[in-house]
Amino acid sequence: MSSLYIIDGHAQFFRAYYAIRTPMSSPATGEPTNMVYGFTSMLLKLLREENPDYLAVVIDVAGDDESFRTEIDPEYKANREPPPDDFGSQVDRCLEVLEALQIPILGEPVVEADDVIATLVKRMRKDEPELSIRIISRDKDLTQLIDDRVELFDAHKGSTVSPDDVFKTPDMGVPPHMVADILALMGDSSDNIPGVVGIGPKTAAKLIMEFGSIAGIYDNIETIKGKRKENLLAGQEQLKTSRILVTLKDDVEFDFQLADAKSDCKQWNIQEIASLFKGLGFNRFPDEVKRLASGTASTQVELKEEVKLPKKTKAKPTVLGGLFDMGPDRSHPAYNAGYGLIDTKKKLDALVKRCKQAKIIAVDTETTGLNPMTAQLCGISVSLGVGDGAYIPTMCPEEHLEQEVVIESLREILEDEAIAKIGHNIKYDLVVLENAGVKIQGPLHDTLIAAWIVDASRSGYSMDAVALGTLDYECISIKELIGSGKSQTTFNHVPLVDACPYASEDVDITFQLWDKFEPQLTGNLRTLYEEVEMPLVRVLAAMRIAGIKVDPNELQRQRVVISKRIDELKEEIESAAPYPFNPDSPKQLSEVLFNDSPGLGIKPIKKGKAFHSTNVEVLEKLAGDPDIATTLPSLILEYRKLTKLVNTYLGSLVEAIHPATGRVHASFNQTGTSTGRLSSSDPNLQNIPIRSEIGREIRRAFVPEAGNIFVAADYSQVELRMLAHLSGDEALLQAFREGQDIHRAVASEVFDTPIDEVTSEQRSEAKAVNFGIVYGITKWGLSRQLNCTPDKAEQIITDYKLRFKGIDTFLATCVDQANELGYVETIKHRRRQIRNIHATNQQQRALAERVAINSVVQGSAADLIKVAMNNVHQRLLKEFPKAQLLMQIHDELVVESPEADAEAVLELLVTVMESAMELTVPIVADASIGTSWADCK
Repeated sequence: MSSLYIIDGHAQFFRAYYAIRTPMSSPATGEPTNMVYGFTSMLLKLLREENPDYLAVVIDVAGDDESFRTEIDPEYKANREPPPDDFGSQVDRCLEVLEALQIPILGEPVVEADDVIATLVKRMRKDEPELSIRIISRDKDLTQLIDDRVELFDAHKGSTVSPDDVFKTPDMGVPPHMVADILALMGDSSDNIPGVVGIGPKTAAKLIMEFGSIAGIYDNIETIKGKRKENLLAGQEQLKTSRILVTLKDDVEFDFQLADAKSDCKQWNIQEIASLFKGLGFNRFPDEVKRLASGTASTQVELKEEVKLPKKTKAKPTVLGGLFDMGPDRSHPAYNAGYGLIDTKKKLDALVKRCKQAKIIAVDTETTGLNPMTAQLCGISVSLGVGDGAYIPTMCPEEHLEQEVVIESLREILEDEAIAKIGHNIKYDLVVLENAGVKIQGPLHDTLIAAWIVDASRSGYSMDAVALGTLDYECISIKELIGSGKSQTTFNHVPLVDACPYASEDVDITFQLWDKFEPQLTGNLRTLYEEVEMPLVRVLAAMRIAGIKVDPNELQRQRVVISKRIDELKEEIESAAPYPFNPDSPKQLSEVLFNDSPGLGIKPIKKGKAFHSTNVEVLEKLAGDPDIATTLPSLILEYRKLTKLVNTYLGSLVEAIHPATGRVHASFNQTGTSTGRLSSSDPNLQNIPIRSEIGREIRRAFVPEAGNIFVAADYSQVELRMLAHLSGDEALLQAFREGQDIHRAVASEVFDTPIDEVTSEQRSEAKAVNFGIVYGITKWGLSRQLNCTPDKAEQIITDYKLRFKGIDTFLATCVDQANELGYVETIKHRRRQIRNIHATNQQQRALAERVAINSVVQGSAADLIKVAMNNVHQRLLKEFPKAQLLMQIHDELVVESPEADAEAVLELLVTVMESAMELTVPIVADASIGTSWADCK
């Protein structure tokens, strides 16, 4: 039986757009190409692995407001957001690719792609009785078309999609002919089609299955009781319209002959296609096109003999043969690269001998998980140069060397200080290998850090993302090997036929990336890389291994107290509301606050997509409005804060306590921000509230080991001091040099008032501008902070800039640099690319200018604390080896020290932090000692 593949074009465009978020652009025109790349990759894979007899793509020609359905209901799809700005131009390029590959494109005005697909299916059923049809989509509307010859496929999972899948009605067996009635009954929020109130997918399916149709429901309406009957009767007229809107139109007139969709790669114009791909920067596709055109492309490529991997039968193909990377693609170049498997002591000894003669090697570990403190080592891969790679498994289904043997053999090269080691996110490997009993010594290089320093505006720094964006190389995806979701396994279960190419490719690509980035690390960038960021890698690895002790009993005590208060708040909210509602539902809260009776009828402040906003900003305005009598906004604010505390902090901290150490081993990450500041994860310790009483209580659970004590030091107004240094503003410099209350001093200047007569309100206003100026605060932002008019806020900003002309000049210089160079630099010459600095859209350009200013000041403060961390770590190792730097929380460093050394460690900490850089203003660090983190404040 011949097969026709029908691709739901726009569904796949959007999937490709959001699947590849790594910035990609044409080398010829500079236009974005990430979506085109993803879509093209899907097409070529489909042609290679499925070899369809016929293939067509159906697209939407009409806009959301231009189809016949909007004539029936003007609100149809009225709630849809426009696509991203760079989406439309990439659709045009995708259509060029389709034309070059001679794939017909179908689409008609006034109707939608689903209607064209429905018509095409209807015609083929009639005209081609021996033809099987496969629709590449997960659109629930298209499940109406399923029968014994027509299948719907989820391209992501490579599996058949049934009505039960989309309606989440397992085992009900919803037949396709009932789909339209179910859709009408439940409604469709994405298309703005209203359904019957209170009826979701499962209820709709149950009712239609029971009564046979919508008409059958109303014929038996008296058998339905209560609120459901009432809602069905209320929605009866609207239901008629909804039923029309969800029904696919299958009589669209358009010219199409099955022969038009004949798929024959041998008829391609290879030169034309290669030229198109070259212009787009897709260097890996021309060879694939040649193989397809010559008929030599295959779903399986035999492994080279010299790899000597265990034999394995071909994987059972999925319906789409892994259209979106489902299951290992053994035609991938890594399977044919000649990588080596090290599974005997003789081979291992030979590898070690080769490595001992090298000056630099690439190293990577494979493990059972992402957390290096809990993951088990599955193997180590090593490369001595581009194109080289070998994998030494220590845990796998087949025979392998014992981990102890591998570690002891590799120890002499891993701990050899004369051999440099390259990794991609080598901090992870440092932790894993130290836990396995070996410390990597010698110079370190990290291609993740290098990629970030070269361009801190990338959307991602995983090896897959960086290799794709830098080498135009698509690495084997880990999901191909271990799956995802409920079916996900761990790397120790991956057979060596797949594990060896994957692991070896990692170190080979790492070497290739280093060859690309190393020449770009010149001058100041090289200094930043070698003297700040790479030393910090070792510091952060040591911090993760050390962790910090957390008392679970204290967390449980806090949970009990807070949960009791949450229960009280629920009762108070119920009393304050005009009728019962779910306080966790923003939509229901919006109805209570803003709807007329029985709602409270409060005038809305901000409109959301589907209902009036009830975000923090809105609720705070309502709570502070003396004309609004209800206490509901303030109660909800407290309720949200406490529930977030229980769910986000208390729960995650308990779960994060390592069972063997009793400590939380959080990760501090260098590439988590574009400004250079560190971020925290697993768990995020930087998110714990700082100034609130609740935050202080949580910090009380962080305690030192017996006999130890915490020493903490916090930089005082570090960003303002950095601003004074960078701007050279004399008034600000003088205020810091004289040790004045900086906010009071600034208020005195701005409001032309003697410093001892400055009011608390004036100080607060000056403080808001001081901190806001670093972020390029606008009159609108300042007015919200001060609860004043935008005009007054604008005047305060104007007065500030008049009094502190050096700052105003500095801010303008930051913007000028971004305009001229496309990037700005910090005090340590860290660069950040400033996108949209030349945008024609005024709002985008203004945001880019604020980003430029913030990046310089905040990034320079980040440079300062990183230098301090490196220096503190080295001094502690030499002078107090039993003391350990544990955390960096914004501008604060926390050290755990033996009690006997605490005062000396405190003095060291303050001295090192205050001398980390030479600025034109004093650097001040406030330090304290405490028996818990809370006591250090």
